[in-house]
Amino acid sequence: MEHTPLDGKNQVAAEQIFGGRLPLAQRYVKHLATSGIERGLIGPREVPRLWERHVLNCAVIQELISEGASVVDVGSGAGLPGLCLAIARPDLKLTLIEPLERRVNWLNEVVEDLGLENVTVFRSRAEQAVGAVEADVVTARAVSALVGLVDITLPILRGTGELLALKGRSAAEEVAKTKKKLNRYGARQAEILTVGEGLLDEPTTVVRIQL
Repeated sequence: MEHTPLDGKNQVAAEQIFGGRLPLAQRYVKHLATSGIERGLIGPREVPRLWERHVLNCAVIQELISEGASVVDVGSGAGLPGLCLAIARPDLKLTLIEPLERRVNWLNEVVEDLGLENVTVFRSRAEQAVGAVEADVVTARAVSALVGLVDITLPILRGTGELLALKGRSAAEEVAKTKKKLNRYGARQAEILTVGEGLLDEPTTVVRIQL
C-alpha cells in the first residue's frame, strides 16, 4: 500500500527541497504513517496531510540554516523538524532532544533505517541538555508558547547562535509578550519570517531569535 503519495504542487516542492534524497523523505513519511500512528506520535487524521502540513512545512526552513551548522531540535517528538532537516541537509549535524523513551526509541529506529549518519538522538529534557550539546541553531515546533520556549532553548546556545521557532498566526503576539525576556537574554534581534512562499500552499512562519 502506498502511504500518502506525493502529488501536484507537493511533488514539486518535495523535489526542490529534498533533491536526490527524496526517496529517504518518502520512507520517513511511510514511518510516520505507520509506526508513527501506531505508537501515538502522530494522530491518524494527519495521514492525508503529512507532506504539506508537517514534512514540507518543516523542511523548508532549511534555507535559513548555514552550511555545516550544528542544529539541536528541542522536543523532537516525531522528528519534526529535526529529521526533515537531516534528510534535506546531510551537511548539518543534528541532535534531536526528546525526553519520552517511546519517542526516543522510535526516532532511533527511523534514523537507523534511513541510515542518517548526521543525527544523534539524545534522551533528555531541554533544560538538562544545556552544556551537554553544542548548537549553532536550536529549532522547535509545537513545544510551547514562545515566552516559555526561550527559557528552555536559548541557554543551549550558550550566548551565541539563533533559535528558529516554527509558529502559526499568533507569532507576532508571542514575540510581543516575550520582548522583556529577550532583553534579559541579550537577544540581538527577534524577527518573524515567512518561508516557502511560492513553493507551499501555506508558507511556514518562523520566529528567528538571534543572540
